[in-house]
Amino acid sequence: MEFLYDHMGFACGEQNPQGLHLKFETNGEKVWSTFTPKPEHQGYPGLMHGGLITTVMDEVMARCVNLLGFHGVTARMELRFREGIPIGETIKVEASIVNARKTIVDLEANTYLSNGKLAAEAKARFMVIGKIEEDKKFMNSNNGVKN
Repeated sequence: MEFLYDHMGFACGEQNPQGLHLKFETNGEKVWSTFTPKPEHQGYPGLMHGGLITTVMDEVMARCVNLLGFHGVTARMELRFREGIPIGETIKVEASIVNARKTIVDLEANTYLSNGKLAAEAKARFMVIGKIEEDKKFMNSNNGVKN
């Protein structure tokens, strides 16, 4: 599956100088991404900021909604942090769909440290907001810039 990237999006926009520049992979059932936090991603000294962990998990779950042919936005999310994520340690975030209805998709995601230990887990509900094909046409005709 080809994912649609917004050029300036904070999580995956390749042209956003302050962005996380996430890339995604899928096997058709799960979506995952890896990320290595830098010193500027720190919250507590030496650890990745919890809000940025949440951002990465949210973005990977949003890409799961893409597997259904739609875009979605977070309606609610519940997280449990189990381990601190050290600055400089590559994490892997995996997400999958738990249940999908016409306009609502329930998902779950896990964040793993490089040793495989679970660092965070999330459950979320996303609202479907549009079809990917319609957004592709718009992005291609407008260079990814929404006015």
